[in-house]
Amino acid sequence: MKNPEMLEALSALAIEKGIPEEIMLEALANALVTAYKRMPDAAEEALVEIDVETGEIRVIAQELDEVGDVTREWDDTPADFGRIAAQTAKQVILQRIREAEREMKYEEYAGREGDIVTGIIQQTDARYTLLDLGRVEALLPQAEQVPGDRYDHGSRMKAYIVEVRKTAKGPQIVVSRTHPGLVRRLFELEVPELLDGVVEIKAVAREPGHRTKLAVASNDQNVDPVGACVGARGMRVRQVVNELRGEKVDIVPYSADPPEFVMRALAPAKVREVRIHEDTGIAEVIVPDFQLSLAIGKEGQNARLAARLTGWRVDIKSETQLAEEEAGGGYAEGEWVEGTDGQLMWQPAEGGEAISAAEAGYGTIAGGEVVAGDGATEAAPEAAPETGDLPDGTGDLAGEEPAPPAAEEAAVHLDASDADEAADEIAADTGIGDNTGVAAAEMAALEETAGDQS
Repeated sequence: MKNPEMLEALSALAIEKGIPEEIMLEALANALVTAYKRMPDAAEEALVEIDVETGEIRVIAQELDEVGDVTREWDDTPADFGRIAAQTAKQVILQRIREAEREMKYEEYAGREGDIVTGIIQQTDARYTLLDLGRVEALLPQAEQVPGDRYDHGSRMKAYIVEVRKTAKGPQIVVSRTHPGLVRRLFELEVPELLDGVVEIKAVAREPGHRTKLAVASNDQNVDPVGACVGARGMRVRQVVNELRGEKVDIVPYSADPPEFVMRALAPAKVREVRIHEDTGIAEVIVPDFQLSLAIGKEGQNARLAARLTGWRVDIKSETQLAEEEAGGGYAEGEWVEGTDGQLMWQPAEGGEAISAAEAGYGTIAGGEVVAGDGATEAAPEAAPETGDLPDGTGDLAGEEPAPPAAEEAAVHLDASDADEAADEIAADTGIGDNTGVAAAEMAALEETAGDQS
């Protein structure tokens, strides 16, 4: 069966769709096999051979044994496939063309994650916005949109590709307007020095819709990295700001010295000193009193962006606060927690394992003993009787207050000398000492007076 017109039409279709001709020939062969099997008295197994030079098409029927090996082949090319078979072949070819188009679109965008694209807004609702990129559509989810931005139908917009998904309906491209990479790519479009490698973007910190901080460095001592990104009269950075819908952009020079980098990242605030604590990852920043609010920024924005840009936890203090802390002396910061054995343990605020009260320099009052922080143990005074009974059992002490309840176990700061003073105070408060003898003398005097009256 010769049909050169079919091959010519197939070649034209391949050029129109941008699909390789080999894929179109494979699709045609599969379609003809499907059409052949729908004909009466067709063999169970067959293959189609297409001669691309002459356009000759042959159907080779096959007979297989139990293990699947070919035992016999013969030419079973029909004179005419018929209308139903031709319709089936058409559907198979179209389906294969659609699959090939989807695969090509996916391959085109699969390697472009992290790139920037320009699209036209097609549809917007509460869940997402669709951008027409030409051959495909990109999905801009609500979570990747800048709050307050307007997405008008038909307007052009640049977006950052964060993910390319392969689905049954074709590639699904997810883009973002909030990703810090968008700022990086926008500057690369405007600043040729970035593409040449003369200027390098070291770090980007962004709060979408509000402010962005950019740290740049130069690989050429004759090129100012900040000036290259700003451009003549601010033209380059203005283009980026316009694309970001008015979002403020701060460009600071990068420094390999952590204190210097933190100081620059807090611009426009003027910093007096930066102390780096590598063990805790904290950068302690001291600023003049009148610069404190500027260094922190509105709702802490400047400090947050500086921390993200530098990778250090920024702790900003004014000169007055620092002087008060240094004058007040150091106090151990932490809290008392209950240990596994029920004893109070001191948990330092900076972390680490909890320690006992004795190890922390504290003592406890419990079990009739005062245990000082240095390990000294002294006997605690016994509690006074609750009813104040007389030795002879004649009754309660007149006017005697009930003894206070036994002290609950608690942590108190004691040393060896403090333990002695605490024992004396407890004895005085509970009436232990000479009070019992005075009370007995008073009762004897009362009995003698009552005897005389009788």
